[in-house]
Amino acid sequence: MEVEIGKSIKKLRVQHGMTLRELGEKSNLSISYLSLVERGKTSISFSSLKKIAEALGVSEKELSIKSSSSPERVARSYELSAIRLSGSKFIYHSLRGEIPAEKRKMEPVLVTILPGQTREDVAPYSHEGEEFGFILEGTLTFIVENKSYDLVPGDSLHIPSRISHNWANFSNKLVRMLYVSTCNVFD
Repeated sequence: MEVEIGKSIKKLRVQHGMTLRELGEKSNLSISYLSLVERGKTSISFSSLKKIAEALGVSEKELSIKSSSSPERVARSYELSAIRLSGSKFIYHSLRGEIPAEKRKMEPVLVTILPGQTREDVAPYSHEGEEFGFILEGTLTFIVENKSYDLVPGDSLHIPSRISHNWANFSNKLVRMLYVSTCNVFD
């Protein structure tokens, strides 16, 4: 299921009578990053989504995020929840079962990154937590502290999320990555 989170964020921000500057101040995110998110021009991290929801005084669910309907702790492939920003090159598929939020410490996600991003599409960001990615298919460009690394199938990345980072697909083929973060987006 495709969810237009960027449009939902903008709609809620406008309903709350809030400018991008005000949302940026409340969420501690840059105006340029928020603008890119609202227009679906960049990916949104789990922690940034949480910060935006908190700044708007809503839950992540109110930003149209859906979670798996399975009551099991097993994630069935036919029940995977997916989110995608309108116009974004990123599609996130939750891989977790229904472990209660208070007992979870990580969020496993299958990320599909569509081809054709440009350097202008990539805005580095940082947040609390830790993240790990394992490349399954394609070539992912990982940008950390203004240095770029091309990762291919079998390569991985593991960073504290507080350092400036982002990733992109500058190729003409799909990239698929197993991604695990200590921030949740599907609750």
